[in-house]
Amino acid sequence: RARGIPFVLIDPAGDPTPDVPAVSAANWSGGLEAARHLLGLGHHRIAAVTGPATSLPAIARVDGFRAAMTSAGRTVREDWVRFGDFSAESGEREARSLLAADEPPTAIFAGSDMQAVGVLDAAAAAGVAVPGELSVVGFDDLTLAGYVRPRLTTVRQPLREMAAQATKTVLELVAHPRLERPRIELATRLVVRESTAPPSR
Repeated sequence: RARGIPFVLIDPAGDPTPDVPAVSAANWSGGLEAARHLLGLGHHRIAAVTGPATSLPAIARVDGFRAAMTSAGRTVREDWVRFGDFSAESGEREARSLLAADEPPTAIFAGSDMQAVGVLDAAAAAGVAVPGELSVVGFDDLTLAGYVRPRLTTVRQPLREMAAQATKTVLELVAHPRLERPRIELATRLVVRESTAPPSR
């Protein structure tokens, strides 16, 4: 900005000022859809493990999750909403804690696919079958989501489309510096694979 170089933020973690153009995914809707999927399968004991409590995408995903639970008449257990750092290590650490409870969750919504991989590792270490005893939903739809076993049900974040839109926007700002700085949000989509099923208990 100081040098007058046009730029566009992609999925900003913070809250940029209104004059900063940004492209992001519909994180709230993605969290809502993930929770609705698990509720639709019959899960009632659902936990959420997501990114930093200071990250807008992480907060939006959990807020969408909360909205789905509330609208379905389900109580959100605050001790089952865990904030981490989107890493596999974070997902594994929080899932180990959750699965050690006397009455553990039957489903976990992870705020990223990497966290979901950590959840899968924790479940395997605890002898908890996925999806037989625990359903897992991720967020991103990274390539690895289709290769882990079981293949991961996840919320597809349109990363290519976000990059393309950001490139298009920055080129428009180069050609027309006085153009209004847009805020663009692209839709997410639930991709159902093998890591979710109706609860067995």
